[in-house]
Amino acid sequence: MKILVLGATGYLGRHLVRNLVSGGHAVSGFVRGEVGARTVAEDGAQAVRGDLTDIATVPAVVDDFDAVIMAAQLMLDEEYRLVSAMLDALEGTDRCFVFTSGTSVMSIPTGGDWDERSFAEDEPFVPRRQIAPRLAAEQIVRDAAARGVRAMVVRPPLIWGNGGCQIIAQFYHSARETGAVCHVGRGLNVYSNVHVEDLAQLYRLCIEKGRAGALYFAVAGEVSYGVMAAEIARNLGVPTRSVTVEEACEIWGKGLGGIVLCSCSRQRSPRAREELGWAPDPARLDILEDCRNPAYAAQTDRPAASWVRSAS
Repeated sequence: MKILVLGATGYLGRHLVRNLVSGGHAVSGFVRGEVGARTVAEDGAQAVRGDLTDIATVPAVVDDFDAVIMAAQLMLDEEYRLVSAMLDALEGTDRCFVFTSGTSVMSIPTGGDWDERSFAEDEPFVPRRQIAPRLAAEQIVRDAAARGVRAMVVRPPLIWGNGGCQIIAQFYHSARETGAVCHVGRGLNVYSNVHVEDLAQLYRLCIEKGRAGALYFAVAGEVSYGVMAAEIARNLGVPTRSVTVEEACEIWGKGLGGIVLCSCSRQRSPRAREELGWAPDPARLDILEDCRNPAYAAQTDRPAASWVRSAS
């Protein structure tokens, strides 16, 4: 199958490309420049040049592909316009389109405390106000099933593995900034999580046998932020420190400090497991192993937010 990956040079995107190539698919990565072209070539894919901000030109690109995966993270209004344009281009073709959302839309503000609520695919929830507009993009993707597009949504939880987890990197950033690994409040809050390679496998299953209009989760486990912070602190030989939400916003910014790192977001993935036969690898269940990956301590700059597009 000919597959185009948008966001092919990102953390998730590179693992997607490698997984799809290993599965025998002909994969192309949508890139802006020469650096991106070299990156996708290293991963076994072809480069397709373009710019996601030039929305009018992107839909014509999808014409050559049996499936399109959108793994690029954009600002919400830009994301909605791009998804709309691509679905218009795919209408009536029965081709596959997979949209990447995120479980932050389901996050519950707790100030660092635990919350018992956990949701499976399509169970009702109250969306997080700041991120709720993403649900509009999800909905037009799922509604595209009625327009002759085999479109579906993947809503990943916290993604980790191979030293590339943004949240783990942010804990290390707090140690560089303050001398301690910080967590909000009591640090009892959790995000469900999944190893990036297991998530990539879910996308391949979506392409190969996912149902039009479906929403899929990929959950392998959950560990509290306080436990993650303590593990990183042991690894670095520094203390942990509890901070307020206001202090978290100063350390990490309003998006991470005011939403992700002070909230609970817990899911289950029965639909992915039953319809697609997806399951995480038993050898890839311990996020604390990744917390000790030396790649994080080697970083000197704060990692860019996932919705900030690189020049590649």
